[in-house]
Amino acid sequence: MTDDSHALSLSSTPPSPPAVATDGTWLACIECGETFAPFEAIRYTCDGCTGLLEVRYADVPTFADFSGRGVWRYNQALPLDSGVTSQEGDTPLYRVPRLEKSIGVAALRIKHEGMNPTGSFKDRGMTVGVAVARELGVERLACASTGNTSAALAAYGGRGGMETLVLLPAGKVAAGKIAQASLHGARILEVDGNFDTCLDIVQELAARGEVYLLNSLNPFRLEGQKTIGFEILEAFQAEYDAWPDRIVLPVGNAGNTSALYKAFRELVQAGALEPDDVPRLTGVQAEGAAPMVEAVETGASAVERWDEVETRATAIRIGNPVNAPKALPGIRETGGTAIAVSDEAITAAQRDLAEEGIGVEPASAASVAGLRKLREQGVVAADERVACLTTGHLLKDPDAAAAAGRDPEPAPADTDGILELLEDDSGLGQ
Repeated sequence: MTDDSHALSLSSTPPSPPAVATDGTWLACIECGETFAPFEAIRYTCDGCTGLLEVRYADVPTFADFSGRGVWRYNQALPLDSGVTSQEGDTPLYRVPRLEKSIGVAALRIKHEGMNPTGSFKDRGMTVGVAVARELGVERLACASTGNTSAALAAYGGRGGMETLVLLPAGKVAAGKIAQASLHGARILEVDGNFDTCLDIVQELAARGEVYLLNSLNPFRLEGQKTIGFEILEAFQAEYDAWPDRIVLPVGNAGNTSALYKAFRELVQAGALEPDDVPRLTGVQAEGAAPMVEAVETGASAVERWDEVETRATAIRIGNPVNAPKALPGIRETGGTAIAVSDEAITAAQRDLAEEGIGVEPASAASVAGLRKLREQGVVAADERVACLTTGHLLKDPDAAAAAGRDPEPAPADTDGILELLEDDSGLGQ
């Protein structure tokens, strides 16, 4: 059966459930509109045109339907009522007064997803994705990863009692992330290639029925990630009685951009959010890995794969963002944009956040670096209320944190010697 309402746009009309819907939920192809029952078989893309799939609901909830805490507070907007959970979600939205003044916007808040159980936003997707895997009866979970996905998959797969396999680009993943996946019991394969090569292999393994794929190509994983958007909107309403004007976020595989756009579309369909009030989605990539930015700047309808990518922001070192067909409409329909920033600007933003007491890995700081650059260019106005998404904790990449921070100083083992150091112009107190 086909669905004529498959276009990704801000429509106030909820989709009609097709005959294949189960409990008011179904999968729809964003390209051709073909629809599928959600749990009858394992699918990642459309059987016919291989387009990306999206979870759709007959009853789209409003904020009044949400109660409880964490990701599963939003179960009325998720494909299952409960999941394999480690109390993910409810991450802080920090005030950063010095950064707010320095960048020059009316309000700036930092949504720190590094405060999730395994230290990144990926936990939101895994609590739903692993629950769906259990519903489908699969036994072996797998992902390609730049690090955070592997840590979350290993933790949630372990909690769900399932075997987990992760493929990582050899020598390109931060030690903190490998340690997490290892300790949580995943089988780790280091591939002689980049992330995109790893994803190609995992997709082939999934196509052969060897694994259940839990990269963001999986439409159910993005359902958990869209709860970031719900939390940001609720927090701004509580503080300002207004919506944020813009949400700035790092872009790797573009899953969060896609997920937030879906959250906003569903709220518009429910009548809980006016189309003109939808925040402008603004993506930030590193200059050495910026295929999404290239597509936005050139007006291209699709992203061209970058075979060679390099940046110290390892979590977004991705040249072929698989969710681009969902993310590009999200950026364009909301009036947002995308921008590339240098590694130096990312490190500077990481230090700026640290001075406000917020510790993030390099990729997370890309959102703040991008906001600063867009404000300097006049793209972001001084009267805007902005939320920047930071996606992973500082301890995910301790080597990068150490490189960005102060070097330890040798010191004598006596108080007078310490005081002499503190009085030195080159010492700690300056």
